[in-house]
Amino acid sequence: MSFSPDSSKIAIAQSDNAVFVYKLGLEWGDKKSICNKFLQSSPITCLVWPLARPNEFVYGLAEGKVKVGVLKSNKPAALYSTDSYVVALASNVDGTGTVSAHLDGSIYRFFFSDANGGQGGQTKIAHHPCVPYALAWGKHLAVAGNDAQVVFYDEGGGMERTFDYSNEPSCREFSCAVFNPTGEALCVGNFDSFYVFALNHRTGAWEDVGVKHVPNLYSVTSLAWKRDGSRVAVGALAGVCDVYDACVRRSRYKGKFEFTYVSLSQVIVKRLSNGGRIVLKSLFGCEITKINIFQDRFVVANTSSTLLVGDLESLKLSEVQWLGGGGSEKYVFDNPSVAMVHSAGELSLIEYGSNGVLGSVRTDYISSHLLSVRINERPPRQLDDELDSPRHNSAGGENNKQIAYLLDTQTGRLFF
Repeated sequence: MSFSPDSSKIAIAQSDNAVFVYKLGLEWGDKKSICNKFLQSSPITCLVWPLARPNEFVYGLAEGKVKVGVLKSNKPAALYSTDSYVVALASNVDGTGTVSAHLDGSIYRFFFSDANGGQGGQTKIAHHPCVPYALAWGKHLAVAGNDAQVVFYDEGGGMERTFDYSNEPSCREFSCAVFNPTGEALCVGNFDSFYVFALNHRTGAWEDVGVKHVPNLYSVTSLAWKRDGSRVAVGALAGVCDVYDACVRRSRYKGKFEFTYVSLSQVIVKRLSNGGRIVLKSLFGCEITKINIFQDRFVVANTSSTLLVGDLESLKLSEVQWLGGGGSEKYVFDNPSVAMVHSAGELSLIEYGSNGVLGSVRTDYISSHLLSVRINERPPRQLDDELDSPRHNSAGGENNKQIAYLLDTQTGRLFF
């Protein structure tokens, strides 16, 4: 089974050779219904719902075919065919591609579209020495099976690193694998245990973080990582399902907020008074080095090359390329729609929810009495006789962004 990217639907492969898609809604009391059915001629062996495909999910069949279920047309389509049973499927972090592992050890990669917007296709990228039951795709491909080895491949099938546990009596076959949402940490299930690996950002190499032994757990049959990266669920053959804390570290900020570092590039900021939170995640994979909160509402996080700003009330987050001023930046949060950052005589505007600098102006006057910013508050007043027109009262101000500021003590400027 697999949830849709927004968790409002779930696809379940059934023993009657069919995939049913259930509409669950986003609230517990929402009406539940079956919205799609996909009948097949052979058993469905694995299923994954890529993050970037809200209306399509991918599944593998015992006859070796890999298909996509299209919700809008309620019809399946074949992505590619092989002559070997599909044992595992995985999607990459951004949901633009999938990989399939087969009984004969072959591993196929499929992209939905290429970099130029054309149609993608499948490619056989590797041949694993054993049946690759454990398959996951993060920063690299992780493959494992009954030979007590965990192998990391790049997207082209080149071998990055191999961890061999064949000399350890406690290690048996690897059964399943899952990456955290950033693709920087891997959990692989075994017998009475699961192994954890992490990507070292400084060396670019994968490292064995450790193994968690759980007596009488038996074989780990399923793994799932929470979307914000804070927890990992482990299901086992005997019917147990345990949830483990997966954060790197936690810290408190002024007794009002809690920072949960789930990876180097992702931090959960939680308000202790009401449990409200926002997930700071660097889209560029940069390490978050510093976090500040202003007015108990606005979050600012620094990385080596970017700046993240967010609003804890609207839950909107932005990340922009930022060379920085060595920590000498000044922040103005007078406008609830935009963060204003002043550094080296330049004022930059960052609209919450937009990953780009809205605009920059040269000024040293950043007092709230000497600076005014308006973001989509009302349409521009071009003519007096237009103020009461239907066009003026409609959505004409959706793209109305203005700033008034001082060039010097005697010169003001209005910028659209």
